[in-house]
Amino acid sequence: MTSKTIARLAPPQAAKTPLSRRQKAAIVVRFLLNEGADLQLSDLPEDLQSSLTKQMGSMRYVDRDTLRDVVAEFAAELESMGLTFPRGVAGALSALDGRISPQTAQRLRKEAGVRQFGDPWEQVRLAPADALLEMLAGESTEVAAVLLSKLDVARAADLLGRLPGEAARRITFAMSQTAAVTPDAVDRIGLSLAAQLHEVPDIAFRDGPEKRVGAILNYSPAAKRDEVLTGLDAEDEAFAARVRRAIFTFSNIPERVSDLDVPTITREIEQATLVTALSAAAGEQDTQVAAEFILSNMSRRMSDALREEMAERDAPKKKDGEAAMTEVVNTIRRLEANGGITLLLPEDEDAA
Repeated sequence: MTSKTIARLAPPQAAKTPLSRRQKAAIVVRFLLNEGADLQLSDLPEDLQSSLTKQMGSMRYVDRDTLRDVVAEFAAELESMGLTFPRGVAGALSALDGRISPQTAQRLRKEAGVRQFGDPWEQVRLAPADALLEMLAGESTEVAAVLLSKLDVARAADLLGRLPGEAARRITFAMSQTAAVTPDAVDRIGLSLAAQLHEVPDIAFRDGPEKRVGAILNYSPAAKRDEVLTGLDAEDEAFAARVRRAIFTFSNIPERVSDLDVPTITREIEQATLVTALSAAAGEQDTQVAAEFILSNMSRRMSDALREEMAERDAPKKKDGEAAMTEVVNTIRRLEANGGITLLLPEDEDAA
């Protein structure tokens, strides 16, 4: 039987039924996937993802003319589109990130009940160990078991080793009961844990109080600095100790600066200022060691030249000497901030 005979015997072609928007969407998605497009369908709301999946599952065949018409209509809609806006308040906050004040963004999140986590489990994996230990101690053993299961093996082992023996035993036993946990339950647990990480109150100051006080005292005259620290000792000895660790003065140079970094530092300071600072430091008991440390860790020629200038000049006035030493300290801090040098940790912090 020839094709002409088949065509003559076939019933007349019925008029095409108009396609719904869901059917057209399924056709476009199928076409784009066939062409190798990387579609981020996970960005769609869950109900649309479900509808699209069911629609694609119910369709079997589309002829070439229909495909051409649907794709042409889709392309025409794209070309006529002027702007697209982010979906919901969360999307709008993402688009405006950094362009509205943090306070306004925080208020809008609270009012709309949204939080921006991205992948909640990724937030949890990147959390500090102390925060994860607090979660493990505060959550039920079942949630703790899921949390450990979602971490990489090395980190989970490290956290488990820090837990009390009884708690570690209960959590590891609970891990044996996680075989039936559904993906939805894991997602909800991850979102809850991520929410805990983000429920940190906003603070006005980035640095702690000891660092702020220490930074101020770094620029204060030595007499005033000693007076303030003596007063702090009387009020709060522990806080005074933390402030002392945060302070970096000329006398701290030998314990905080690597001898290899001394030439880098001295190259950044005018020789007249350096001579004044070293002369003043050499005349004070608490800064003599720092002056000798600097002179001993530069080239022999440079060191000899500075020593000669120091010997030939009169002792600088106290105010000038302190200003020169402050300039040396500021240079060190500037180099550290720029990555030119790395300050050593105080011995007590290093040991901790």
